[in-house]
Amino acid sequence: MQYGTLKNRRVAIVGAGPGGLASAMLLARAGADVTLYERHGHLGGRSSSIDAETDQGRFRFDVGPTFFLYPHILKDIFERCGLNMEEWITFRKPRENYDLVFENGPSLRMTSDIDALEKEVAKIDVDDARNIRTFLADNREKFRVFIPVLQRPFNSFLDVFRTDMFRALSKLRPTKSIDQDLSTYFKNPKTRLAFSFQSKYLGMSPYRCPSLFTILSFMEYEYGIYHPIGGTAAVMEAMGKAAEQLGVRIKLNTPVREVLTYEGKANGVLTEHGADFADAVVVNADFARAMKQLVPEQKRRKWTNRRIEKQQYSCSTYMLYLGIEGSVPDKGHHTVFLSEAYDQNFSEIEEGKVLSEHTSLYVQNACQTDPGQAPDGYSTLYVLMPVGHLRAGGLEWTQSLKDEARSLVLKRLEKAGFKDIESRIRYEKAITPLEWERDYDVHKGAVFNLAHTLGQMLHLRPHNKFEDVKNMYLVGGGTHPGSGLPVIFEGARMSSDLLIRDLALHTASKPTKKLFRKASSHAVS
Repeated sequence: MQYGTLKNRRVAIVGAGPGGLASAMLLARAGADVTLYERHGHLGGRSSSIDAETDQGRFRFDVGPTFFLYPHILKDIFERCGLNMEEWITFRKPRENYDLVFENGPSLRMTSDIDALEKEVAKIDVDDARNIRTFLADNREKFRVFIPVLQRPFNSFLDVFRTDMFRALSKLRPTKSIDQDLSTYFKNPKTRLAFSFQSKYLGMSPYRCPSLFTILSFMEYEYGIYHPIGGTAAVMEAMGKAAEQLGVRIKLNTPVREVLTYEGKANGVLTEHGADFADAVVVNADFARAMKQLVPEQKRRKWTNRRIEKQQYSCSTYMLYLGIEGSVPDKGHHTVFLSEAYDQNFSEIEEGKVLSEHTSLYVQNACQTDPGQAPDGYSTLYVLMPVGHLRAGGLEWTQSLKDEARSLVLKRLEKAGFKDIESRIRYEKAITPLEWERDYDVHKGAVFNLAHTLGQMLHLRPHNKFEDVKNMYLVGGGTHPGSGLPVIFEGARMSSDLLIRDLALHTASKPTKKLFRKASSHAVS
């Protein structure tokens, strides 16, 4: 990508989540006149923070993602923009990846030190521990051959028949789930779960998630897990400052009402202040929510409302953010508590009719690594419980259900080894699927977006270059290549490169009054 390629071209970006911020940096570096619109008063979307001022002081929590896997991609984005990431963001690697607590034992300290990892897994099964290196070696090769596939767009069915795809297929078992694939290496179900619960990062069960995603656990052990000092929101804030340094205008508290089009091409956005012209529009928002709200259905030939509703969506989460007096020194930065009835737990989540009594939990004990997240003498606990998304099975998030969920989480926290928490709570906030949809614009509250099933991957996922509207590009977890911060950053790079290539082929044209009258005729109120 050459600096100055898009000189005098205007680009509007809708949404200041990680994909929007990365796109803003890359496009501004390419010379575009970039304006980034964000409806909230802060950057980051689900990657922002909760900053709670209390009598004790300030507690800060990540809203959604709590760690960085494979930050090399973000570093590359900074480098392409002529910047050194280390001057903007401080990453710290916790001593262990996480504490892995099985409901009825054992408890393991999972680490990227493979000798130590083998000793931990031997607590489950000695024979399985001996196969860890084989698992890592095989997935190292799988990762190597599949990375080129994840680094390019799939804008048509023909993209499936390229050489890199055929090379990758030899390492995949497309008819198998993660759990079935892992049975090649590990006979004990608990060992397989230790290397497959990462499918929750996609909001999916390891018993149904495609076998490709064994690379998630591989990446954790190969590259480690990183915590950004100040939390994930600190990364978003740094990217925002970098974008502004590159010339991006960031307009907070400015919701976009519609992506404007003329003769089938995106040519700007409509806000409460009027129409803003652009040569191209990048949409970084929850795909299903954004399409239904920002692009009138008559302009969407492929992605109709009916098709959007027929897609499969990930689970949602019930979140509990707790500021507590004291600390939990015997627990690591990350704890994963795995239910004894894990398969039943996920079945109940997918049905969405009841809260699962057998729930698993993820807990971030951030002050173990980053004490500045809480006042002196206090700490933060971030607790995530997977639940069904809205309308998955009719579960209604009444106050009674919210109280039930809180009680269940606190009970399961105790079971996971977090003792005497409730009596020490000094700040508390909960987010349910209702708030995910209402406050964070997540369709159905499905926080991991469109499910990563075989029928919703590659060319079958919404394209980086949107099929229904020319000069409109998509970034975020709902488009190719999918969810997760490193994958979203990679998608932003893809979409930005497509936009740069497309706009560089054409000369800029100025808007006309007639064009704006035509474009805004379907504006939503």
